[in-house]
Amino acid sequence: MAANDRTIDVSIILPVYNASKWLDECLNSVLKQNFEGTFELSAFNDASTDGSLDMLKRWEEKLEAADIPVILGGHQGQQPKGVGFAKNQAVAQSRGRYLCFLDADDVMDTHRIELQYAASVDRQNAIIGCQFHREPANSTERYTHWCNTITEEQLYTQAYTSHGPTVIMPTWFCSRELFDRIGGFDERGKGVPEDLIFFLAHLHNGGNVHRVNQCLLMYRYHPEAATHSVHKDTIWTIRIEAFEKHVLSQWPLFTIWNAGKQGRRFYRSLTCESQKKVMAFCDVDVKKIDKGAYIYEESQEIPKPQVEIVHFRDAHPPFVICMKQDLTGGEFESNLASLNLKEGKDYYFFS
Repeated sequence: MAANDRTIDVSIILPVYNASKWLDECLNSVLKQNFEGTFELSAFNDASTDGSLDMLKRWEEKLEAADIPVILGGHQGQQPKGVGFAKNQAVAQSRGRYLCFLDADDVMDTHRIELQYAASVDRQNAIIGCQFHREPANSTERYTHWCNTITEEQLYTQAYTSHGPTVIMPTWFCSRELFDRIGGFDERGKGVPEDLIFFLAHLHNGGNVHRVNQCLLMYRYHPEAATHSVHKDTIWTIRIEAFEKHVLSQWPLFTIWNAGKQGRRFYRSLTCESQKKVMAFCDVDVKKIDKGAYIYEESQEIPKPQVEIVHFRDAHPPFVICMKQDLTGGEFESNLASLNLKEGKDYYFFS
């Protein structure tokens, strides 16, 4: 679509696959948006077999009667082509200068477009997220707390943790120019974390991140969610490669905080070049420290690489912290704070 055809302020980007049980609630939240600008719904049906397409057509009439344009695309192949493909298609057929991403099982607050659009106008190179609440309310409590409370600076420094993007994909709002600059989502389909790949590419291209600190989305948790199809090892590999390229490449030497399972796995996952930069493991566990060193038995090198294990107070920054937060009753956080280090300079979390 030509640039001069971009007459709509915001396109709501909605990929749909077998979402009939949630679509009414989701699309009603589109209808209820309190936004004085112009917006449209661009939905792409990815070979649904549960009546989702019929529901979309019924809602098309209802939304257009309320002066909300609807662009409805899709295919009826034997197999879905995946979330990345569906989102890319929904973007391609849309007309908005800004893109508001929405999952078919989620529900927007009435002020979502209004507030994220206002934040985006002055942040053309930023992915804009927002706070959210979960349904059911008690699901993923630690994850939800982390997403909703990390600082503006930590939106960048904690991008390599196992939580994934520091603003969750269903809350994303951005300019079309930003989306086009990255080149859209990975389309390899089921099992590929297309949001994480896009997010890291955005950061590594100098992109910014911002969170609107208001709860503007109900983020549903259920076993059928696409996120459950992504294997943890796939995410781990993507994180390692990005972390080595954009953090470890800047450090001549570093220490791994955690001589346990996660710290050793991190070490083993590194390239030989990065492994040689490891000064030591550090820990508080006396039994691990008394061993003196970690021997990388699986290495093909002779002699086997050995890495010293020391108490954290005897270790030297920068640190790669392979510890989960909020699981030690505050002991780990207290130990880290006692060193007066700066996150993003003296340490990064890789937990």
